[in-house]
Amino acid sequence: MNVLVAGGDRVDAGKTTFSMGLLERTGALGYKPRAANDYWFDHDDCLEALSQGRLYGKDAAKLSGAERAERAPEAINPVHRLWQPSADDSAGMLGRRDREFVVDRVAHPDGDEPLYVHNGTVEVPELVAESLPLEDAVTVDSLAELNDLMEGEYLPAFRALSEEIAATELAVVESYGDVARPLESLVEDTVSAAVVVEPGRVRIYDGGRFCRACSVAGSSSGAGTLETRVPDVVDSIEPIATASLPPLSGEDRTDPTAVAEAYESAYAALLEAV
Repeated sequence: MNVLVAGGDRVDAGKTTFSMGLLERTGALGYKPRAANDYWFDHDDCLEALSQGRLYGKDAAKLSGAERAERAPEAINPVHRLWQPSADDSAGMLGRRDREFVVDRVAHPDGDEPLYVHNGTVEVPELVAESLPLEDAVTVDSLAELNDLMEGEYLPAFRALSEEIAATELAVVESYGDVARPLESLVEDTVSAAVVVEPGRVRIYDGGRFCRACSVAGSSSGAGTLETRVPDVVDSIEPIATASLPPLSGEDRTDPTAVAEAYESAYAALLEAV
C-alpha cells in the first residue's frame, strides 16, 4: 500500500504531522521526494543541518524520526533546495521576486556522495559555503543550464526513488506545498490512495483516479518546473471518504504516538477505504 499525502493549503496544511502519525500507525516507510527551506526564515533548521555538514529540512527529519527504519533524512529526500530572500526586486533565475535559490542537494542513485548544485548568480551565505563541499559543486548561471542538469542528474534520482517506492510494501509519500504529485513517475498503479490534508479535515481519494486527474489537470509554473496544484485536481474528482482532524498542541504535533492516537479515526477511514 502506497499513500500519497498532499496539502490543500499552500503553507502549513498539516501534511507532515498527518504523515508522521500514519507512519507510527502503520509502520510504513516515509518519503519526501522534494523539499526546501529558507536560510532566513528557517534559520534554526538550516543551522542544525549545516552544523553536521549536511543539507536537509525539518519535514524530512520528522519523517525519518517517525518511521522505524532509522534512515537519515537524505535517504527519504533525494532533492533538497536551499532558498534565501531576494537581494532586490528583480526576478532571479527561477523567476521569483521574493526569493532566490542558493544550493540544491541531489542524491546519486548509486549511493555515492550527493551532488551539490550552486546558483552562480547569487552570493552564497558564508556559513553555507563553509559547511558544504561547494568546491566540488556544479555551478549554474542560467535556467537553461539548470534545466539541462535536471535532465541529467535530478530525474535519475527521482526515477530511482519511484522504483524504490513501487517496490515498498508500505510507503507514505509526502508532497510539498499544495503540489498534488511530487513525482510524475508516481502513476496510478503504484498509488493505493491519495489524501489531501487541510486544517481540520482530510479528504481521501482513490489513488488511481487521483493520479489520472493529475495527468489531465492544468499545470502552473513553480520553482522552475511545471507543477499540478491540488485545487486543480480535486475539482474534478470526488473523495471516497472524509474525516475530521482535531487541532493539536505544539508538543503533540512533534510526537508521532500522540498524533496517531489523535487522528485514529482518520487513519481508520483511510485504511478502510483502501
